[in-house]
Amino acid sequence: MSTGLAQAPKVPGWTHVYSGKVRELYVPTVPEDGDGDGDPQLTPERHVLVVATDRISAYDHVLATPIPDKGRVLTQLSLWWFEQLADIENHVVSTVVPEEVAGRAMICRNLTMFPIECIARGYLTGSGLEEYRRSGTVCSLPLPAGLTDGSRLETPLYTPSAKAEVGEHDENITFEQTVEAVGFDVADRIRELTLRVYGTAELIARERGIILADTKVEFGLDVHDGTITLADEVLTPDSSRFWDAAAWEPGRPQPSFDKQFVRDWLTSPASGWDRASDTPPPALPDVVVAATRDRYVEAYERLTGRSF
Repeated sequence: MSTGLAQAPKVPGWTHVYSGKVRELYVPTVPEDGDGDGDPQLTPERHVLVVATDRISAYDHVLATPIPDKGRVLTQLSLWWFEQLADIENHVVSTVVPEEVAGRAMICRNLTMFPIECIARGYLTGSGLEEYRRSGTVCSLPLPAGLTDGSRLETPLYTPSAKAEVGEHDENITFEQTVEAVGFDVADRIRELTLRVYGTAELIARERGIILADTKVEFGLDVHDGTITLADEVLTPDSSRFWDAAAWEPGRPQPSFDKQFVRDWLTSPASGWDRASDTPPPALPDVVVAATRDRYVEAYERLTGRSF
């Protein structure tokens, strides 16, 4: 799927500047000669409108089939988590946004983003499990013998990766490589913050009967005050693995509330898709779309205690 600028919806008072896998970014429109509908309190240098679409990505592909209401779920759940993580600086400025994107957008500080995907893993699964079975490590970090799919790790791991362009694969990197990319002080700080986010969220989720197996967060620098700031989405079904604690059983794949359901269908015989090929994934059938939406909504409602 192309992510060209022409596909982004028009938002009064805002100029589209970037399309990501799931999000569209806008900066305030600068009025000409005092005219226009831009807010003089907002400036392109300091502010950005982050709009979550209903697009879904898997295996570094943006799928052709959207998931209804997904953008709203991601935005509202992120906002709820930012409230729970109030002791960590985040990028949200306001949720008062144009009607065209109400419920799926937030006005944020325009940060200089670090080129690092910050990942915390508290359970063994996914690509980490594949590596562990080969070498007894996860992202080159040694783990004890005898672990299996879904095993809880004694201590959560920090496993960063280098951000890739849309359509490319993120690359796992070591902490030392992170230091080379952003310097020791920043690398150490974002590692500490990532593990703090995971530790706090894991306890909150567990109280609600949900296991947070792993999560990915991102940070940026506010160049105006030098603050390292939690940004983008946080602890959503797009960026995290959520499992039903009552159904958790190490030794097998765990039922999840995230987009693993889509990944599983894509790699099943039913899809007919070869992940190793250059062919884009097929369209999702209606039953997969509906079931995926249900999982996103259930994650939101069980975590927040609110009705979507």
